[in-house]
Amino acid sequence: MTGGTYALLVELPEPISPPIGALGTHELPAGWYAYVGSALGAGGFSRIDRHRRVAAGEHDVRHWHVDYLLGHEATTLRDAVRAPGREIECPVARALPAGPVDGFGASDCDCRSHLAYASDEDELRRRIDAAIADA
Repeated sequence: MTGGTYALLVELPEPISPPIGALGTHELPAGWYAYVGSALGAGGFSRIDRHRRVAAGEHDVRHWHVDYLLGHEATTLRDAVRAPGREIECPVARALPAGPVDGFGASDCDCRSHLAYASDEDELRRRIDAAIADA
């Protein structure tokens, strides 16, 4: 298997209010965000490369909720944590702190959100690592 589950770590140094597709406009406070996704198809983790292109402004198609966050000029994609060969997207998302947008990245499951928020990067990284280890 060439893919698995991943968590994108996104830094937001200032509050923003971006439109997020059909979810509408939402206020996002400054801090750190983790978006949990899966890359289980034929392309595997190449999905992360697409996310990096959106974050760098090299790809402007907004297909997924996370595209609206990554495509905003104030955000910076800092890292991608991978769990190769593991289909644990929902258990990891449920184990992370709540995010400010219900339904974000969770239109095909019953999770509250796949976007987590924390004011501190280290805390969010620890929570991601623990969630992956426990799933």
